[in-house]
Amino acid sequence: MSFDPTRLANLNSWMQAYVDTKKYPGCSVLLRHGGDEVHFHACGQRSIETGLPFTRDTIVRIYSMTKPITSVALMMLAERGLFHLDSPVSDFLPEFLNMQALIPNATRLDQTEPAPSPTLHQLLTHTSGLSYPFNPGLLPAEMDARDLIFKPDQGCLADQVRALADLPLAFRPGARWEYSVGIDVIGRVIEVVSGQTLDRLLAENVFAPLGMTETGFSVPTGAGDRFASLYTPLEGDAMALNSAKASNETLRLVDQPGGSPFEATTLFSGGGGLVGTIDDYARFADMLRNRGTGNGNRLLGPRTVDFMLRNHLPGDIASMGPQSFAEQPMEGMGFGIGGAVVLDPACARTPGSVGDFSWGGMASTFFWIDPVLDLTVVFFTQLAPSSSYPSRSQLKALVQAALIE
Repeated sequence: MSFDPTRLANLNSWMQAYVDTKKYPGCSVLLRHGGDEVHFHACGQRSIETGLPFTRDTIVRIYSMTKPITSVALMMLAERGLFHLDSPVSDFLPEFLNMQALIPNATRLDQTEPAPSPTLHQLLTHTSGLSYPFNPGLLPAEMDARDLIFKPDQGCLADQVRALADLPLAFRPGARWEYSVGIDVIGRVIEVVSGQTLDRLLAENVFAPLGMTETGFSVPTGAGDRFASLYTPLEGDAMALNSAKASNETLRLVDQPGGSPFEATTLFSGGGGLVGTIDDYARFADMLRNRGTGNGNRLLGPRTVDFMLRNHLPGDIASMGPQSFAEQPMEGMGFGIGGAVVLDPACARTPGSVGDFSWGGMASTFFWIDPVLDLTVVFFTQLAPSSSYPSRSQLKALVQAALIE
């Protein structure tokens, strides 16, 4: 398998068009085949205000691309026989012991019925009954009112998880799929099981073995001005999707170095708290593509990775009645442990292989691995929300078009 250089160059012009039309401030893409670099390109700026370029060593907020990393950490503990994925989360976090779930078609938050504690598997696969403040519905609205979104400056993880457990579930665990803070709860489970804070466990067991020297919950010491600014095309809060209104500016500044909560993190969000570089994330993605090995170290057994990359839902996401925001299409897409799995590229309406594993972040970052074609692709930019433009499906189409069988 090889790539057409002319068609690969279309990636560059596509990215530049996003910058020229002021949709993205800057962006970068890294494409690897069999672990070897095939293409890298960066353009635009990491800070419009200072004119600094978006470069290979730019540090970005990866938001929900944290979820696959946290999921790997949990599976590393599972491989040690410390728990089973069908274990209820209340075995580790007693605040989830006596749960209530909203009854179907509830109109008030007190219209509930007793519900079982979600399992670790349900938390990992977004079938737990938890939600996000930016989803529609009663529970998300209450989460929004209480600001339960696991920001880096919101105290500590244990306190935020306890506050979350005070609310009812949006539905009985397993009843449907809804994008949620479930993997933030998994992060707290990891702390309880391991006896380490999540930041320390990831640093010692994932980042150091893979050589991810510039990834963490805070901007690394000595990073200087390499931390990118964050922009939005919306008015108000870039995460408030239920009240989203277009701004007069397509690139309105919402967070920048010097005053960012990611420079003094206190809450380690396993669902969305990491920052890092594109090469660091490619090392992690390559570890998955290599079935558990990276940088000469084995993090997971190959069969464990195969298990993670399978669809863990009864059908595609769409078949489970989702009412929420998601980082991926829902038709033709299943969900594994920490990311989406392509079941049918035609139904997903994007070229690719059956078994492609991927996920993205709220600032429009994205990655996927293609086990069939032995590909790893990582895309970085800093624009929230990620639903602003169809860049992910466009990127997949561009990469597929450049392949020569």
